[in-house]
Amino acid sequence: MSQRVVIISALAGAALLGGAGAYAFAGESRGTGPEVTEAAARYVAPSAGKDGSLTFTARVADDSGIRNLKVLAWPAGMSPAPDAKEMAHVESAACEPSGAAVLCTYEVKVTGAEAAESPKGAWHVGVLASAKDGGSTFVPKAADFTVKG
Repeated sequence: MSQRVVIISALAGAALLGGAGAYAFAGESRGTGPEVTEAAARYVAPSAGKDGSLTFTARVADDSGIRNLKVLAWPAGMSPAPDAKEMAHVESAACEPSGAAVLCTYEVKVTGAEAAESPKGAWHVGVLASAKDGGSTFVPKAADFTVKG
């Protein structure tokens, strides 16, 4: 199982034990942080012996430049939701220059077994954008998608 899905599965397990659209946000930040816009998630369920996928994209901009964008999918029923501190330990999206911003893309393969173990229903994608000058922006619900049963 890939590290990406292990993180998703671990958080889903924590949700069970602890009891796709885009949004504009004013997230938690230290000072002025990067701006995350045009966030979108696309989930494709595995079928007929083929793996599925989760793809997240967003534009991220900051005057000093973008250091990275950390991405984490989490079930909407998870309580408590992930916080910015936890986001520092998840995988980063691949980011490429795109005009005045960078376009960041995160994609993970989802096997049939992984999908079967995942909670069904609404999921959120949280992001932590970090700028080269040290500023950061945490967006806990940057995009949504649904895992159907």
